[in-house]
Amino acid sequence: MENYKVTQKFNIKDSTTNVVIDHAEDELRRIRKKLGKLQDTMYAHGKYAVLVCIQGMDTAGKDSMIREVFKDFNTRGVVVHSFKVPTSLELDHDYLWRHYIALPARGKFGIFNRTHYENVLVTRVHPGYILGENIPTVHTVDDINDSFWDERFEQINNFEKHIANNGTIIFKFFLNLSKEEQKTRLLRRLEKKEKHWKFSPGDLKERKLWGTYQVCYEDAINRTSKPHAPWYVIPADDKPSARYMVSKIMYDALKQYTDIEEPELDDDIKANIELYKKELNNE
Repeated sequence: MENYKVTQKFNIKDSTTNVVIDHAEDELRRIRKKLGKLQDTMYAHGKYAVLVCIQGMDTAGKDSMIREVFKDFNTRGVVVHSFKVPTSLELDHDYLWRHYIALPARGKFGIFNRTHYENVLVTRVHPGYILGENIPTVHTVDDINDSFWDERFEQINNFEKHIANNGTIIFKFFLNLSKEEQKTRLLRRLEKKEKHWKFSPGDLKERKLWGTYQVCYEDAINRTSKPHAPWYVIPADDKPSARYMVSKIMYDALKQYTDIEEPELDDDIKANIELYKKELNNE
C-alpha cells in the first residue's frame, strides 16, 4: 500500500481512480478487527493520538468510508468531526481554531470528515469566502494573491508539524474519484428516494468547477505531503477496495510503533493480585 503514499511530485491526471481488489469486503472485515484491538491498546497506552483526515470531491464516499472502516472501534476511543460551512463563532477565530479544538486526545482516534484543507480548496476555488474571515490584511478579493496562499500552506504545515511533534500520528487520505463515477453517484441520489436527502443543487454547480478543484487538490497535496503527515491518494471509484486500502494503510503504519503496548500493572498491585482475588471471592 506504500505506492499510494505521496513521496514525490503528484500528478492527478496520471493517478488512477479505479482499482478493484479481490475479496475487498472480506479483507476489510479482517483488518478492521485488528485495528479495533490496536485502538484498545492505544487507548490504554495513552501516549499517541491518531488524526485521520479524509478529503474528496462530493460523492467520493467519505461518510461510508468512516462508517465501514471504524465499525469495530470502541466508541469511547474514536470521535468524528464533519466540518461544514463555518459558524459565526468559528469565523470569530482564525481558520484553524475549529480544527485545533477538535483534535483527538492521546489514546483516541479523531476523524476529520472534510478537514482544515477546505481552507485551501473550497476557499481557493471561491476566494470570496475568505472575506468572511475578517482577516485584517484582506479587504478585497484582490488581496488574496499567491503570497496569501503560500502563507496559508506554511501555516497548515506548521500546524501539522506541531501536533505530530507532540504525539499525534497523522493520516491524510484523498479519495480520488473520477468525474464519470461522480455522475453515476449523483444520478443514484436522484433516482433512489432514500438517497434524495443527500442531493443538493449545489453539487451540480461545484461539479462544473471540477477542473479547478483538481488543480487545487494537486497543488495542496504536493505542498503538504510530509514524512510526519503524508498524503495517500486512494482510488475511490470502487468503494470496497478504497475502504480496505485505507484500513490496511493505517494498520500497517501503526504496527510500526513498537512502543505501543498495554501498560504494565503497578508493582504493588501486581504483587497483591492473589490477595485482591481472595478478597473478592470471600465476599
